Amino acid sequence: MEVVLVHPCIPQNTGSIARTCAAMAVPLHIIYPIGFEISEKRVRRAGLDYWPHVDLRTHDSWAAFKEQTGDKQLWMFSRFSTQASHQVQYKPNDILVFGSETEGLPEEIVQEVSEEYRLRIPMQCEGVRSLNLSNAVSIGLFEALRQCDLLGE
Repeated sequence: MEVVLVHPCIPQNTGSIARTCAAMAVPLHIIYPIGFEISEKRVRRAGLDYWPHVDLRTHDSWAAFKEQTGDKQLWMFSRFSTQASHQVQYKPNDILVFGSETEGLPEEIVQEVSEEYRLRIPMQCEGVRSLNLSNAVSIGLFEALRQCDLLGE
């Protein structure tokens, strides 16, 4: 399992996501451009002293990232998708892709996969348009790991 952040813009969210990925031994890919420097204090502080445990991989562009994915399945998380993230079957080598806090995933990236691989996280209140990115990654990642029996003890 791997997590991808496409153009994240809030350093504290990225730090929190990095900490989650470190805790679950999941690689974190960050696609440039981003709205901050990875070395920025706010990013490091959100990840606290866990940064040495983060398998961080940065890519200059989506195309550069895609060159390295091989035949792994990409799951695109978007609030515009119709399929709920807990109603699909994940596999251990899948890649979960999330967009920026302000823009979400670029439409051209979402269009690279068929609708069956476009997911949303269900919410009960229609007045809330989206979840915090760090929360969304946690929800998506833990469901995928749970299904694949990769949560450990």
